[in-house]
Amino acid sequence: MKKRRWLSGCLFIIFAPLIGFVSVDAQQSNAQKKQSDKNKPANDDKQEPVTHGGITINVNLPVTVTDKNNRFMTDLKEADFEIIEDKVPQTILQFTALSNLPIDVAMMMDTSNSVKPKLKFEKDAAYSFLETVLKYRQDRAMLATFDSKVELQQDLTNRLDLLTKAIDKIKSSGGTKMYDAIYSVCEEKMQSPTSIGRRRVMVVITDGEDTESERSLQDAIEIAQRSETSVYVISTKAGGFFGVQAGTVDRREDKDLKRLAEDTGGRAFFTAEVIELEKSLTEITRELRNQYLIVYSPTNENYDGKERRIEVKIPDHKGLKIRTKTGYKPIPRTVTTVNQ
Repeated sequence: MKKRRWLSGCLFIIFAPLIGFVSVDAQQSNAQKKQSDKNKPANDDKQEPVTHGGITINVNLPVTVTDKNNRFMTDLKEADFEIIEDKVPQTILQFTALSNLPIDVAMMMDTSNSVKPKLKFEKDAAYSFLETVLKYRQDRAMLATFDSKVELQQDLTNRLDLLTKAIDKIKSSGGTKMYDAIYSVCEEKMQSPTSIGRRRVMVVITDGEDTESERSLQDAIEIAQRSETSVYVISTKAGGFFGVQAGTVDRREDKDLKRLAEDTGGRAFFTAEVIELEKSLTEITRELRNQYLIVYSPTNENYDGKERRIEVKIPDHKGLKIRTKTGYKPIPRTVTTVNQ
């Protein structure tokens, strides 16, 4: 499989030109819309979605709820949840428990010189996770690497053999363009028309030290929020399994990784051995199968690019931990490329 490099000359046309949280394709047929309406519970109090230029604009929130023992809470009802945007209550348009929507997973591997001693560690991580994810034939995965350049090794597919071959060919070199890689994949893949109607997840395996990106941490967070991509980060900085000196998880880079994950609704893991990594990947897989999907249409229709904060509350159930993205900026999608 030949590598396909994302060069700055490649321009992707984004078919959903409004904000990065388009939940219904504007071009779906009338028949599909009618069928969708039939599947919705009858509720005269439900608000109709806000539309702009014929495109339905919703915010999709994959929500994870756990108790104090970190057990998934899977028996909650729509009435248990409150959605607040900028201190204003929002009306839930759709609520799905234990969502079985198909998933698009972007596996992102750091292949810079700094992770060279741990490359086998990273490859083992990728093998394990993708094998688990692709048990479900409706789900797809892709593989991209980042060092001094960002490269697409394998596009979205449900074929494990293609992904495995791509992983086998990976070598390490150069610096680290992690934020550029996250930005490019979110913009060019997770916002593509083929991902509409699918949950979007990114798993980043890295030592956490970005050295060459033109994009910033904040840029990476904002594009992930706009493209409704939950980012899960696995740091191998403490990985001593292959002779790398163990480290701590309280560095500035670690805090940045935690922020990237938490602000997009994902989680950050800091692993030292393959067995720990496999446990983390199993936890991610379980979480993806035990989430609620909550959809709302913002009451604020002024898409001015200003930051909006999201809160999800479960007022009648105390002591629960709720995880989802913390906010977004309602701006039109734009196409940019990474200078490599």
